[in-house]
Amino acid sequence: MLVKAPANQAPPTQQTAEYDLRQIDCDPNFWYPVAWSHKVRPGKAFAARYAGHPIALIRPENGPVYALEDRCAHRQVPLSKGLVEGDCIKCCYHGWAFDRAGKCVTVPYLNREDVGRPVRAYPCREKSGLIFIFPGDPALAESVPVPKIAQVGNPDYKTRHFSPRLKCHYTFMHENLMDMNHQFLHRRQMGSITARFLGQTKGENFLEARYSFARKGGNQPLAEALIFGKHHDDGREQPVEEVVSVRTTYPYQTLKIHDKDGDLIMDLWVVYVPLGADQLGTQTFGLLSVKKPKWGFLLDLAWPALGLFTHRIFEEDREIVELEQKAWRELGGDRNIEVFPIVKSLRALLAREGVPNKAAQPVHKS
Repeated sequence: MLVKAPANQAPPTQQTAEYDLRQIDCDPNFWYPVAWSHKVRPGKAFAARYAGHPIALIRPENGPVYALEDRCAHRQVPLSKGLVEGDCIKCCYHGWAFDRAGKCVTVPYLNREDVGRPVRAYPCREKSGLIFIFPGDPALAESVPVPKIAQVGNPDYKTRHFSPRLKCHYTFMHENLMDMNHQFLHRRQMGSITARFLGQTKGENFLEARYSFARKGGNQPLAEALIFGKHHDDGREQPVEEVVSVRTTYPYQTLKIHDKDGDLIMDLWVVYVPLGADQLGTQTFGLLSVKKPKWGFLLDLAWPALGLFTHRIFEEDREIVELEQKAWRELGGDRNIEVFPIVKSLRALLAREGVPNKAAQPVHKS
């Protein structure tokens, strides 16, 4: 499996280089959200992060939001603590002012142009209630589309968002959602159900797995029944007719549920934004859209129950992936023994599309 070589290593030649997947950084040449739009108020700056990079998001009173490196070029203090004035951000320390391109336009006590050094500006876009930056090569930003996000803006759906932080590498999260065989973990929330693998589709930068489920015991959760309808229990194993499709289109992930008629009834979009220089932390940004029933107020009534249900499911996932990360640290590397072909394919995709970090040690195989 060929993967991209780190900047300080030569690419493999005669052999195929394989790296520990938890040392594969996200490819920065994509649009990554770093904040919810409502967090960045007009005339204010907001501190965000991508991997080990501090980001200042600035929203002038007029004009679109923009993103700069969150370090003043003078004394390296955070620009996000500064004052937004007009279209510029002034450092809180000495008042150096920077425009949306990162150019230092004023050093107030010298009264001369071209004195202060610039700071890095990031391509920035706002969409679907999220603020995205392009942390990679800015020359590529225009050619890379900002992703379509769930059913945001579709009046036929109701959408909630979530953004928890996790103490694990982003790849654990991709594996967790893609592998529906872990429903045993959620038996207290979901009852006894088993996944049935229906097939897959894959390409150069994506992998999709499709599942249905059978309930073997336990009560159907209220939130599930309100959204998908009651599955009758006559004491036998009950097929669940909805089809669940989980897709990683690098670096984003989706989960869609279609009913027996093929109608989309739930649409989840999620991205795992790396935190820390070693990318062993993750900031999740997710939006979950649910199709409104004929009587829309029923979904409104069920909304708190759905929120509690999804929160409990996620907390069980959080605990398990953080335990996986803990084991990785204690064992000094990835010792996972994977047997499910879909997850094997997913790991290959994440390794192929990501970038080994500077600490990655290749293991060469003939």
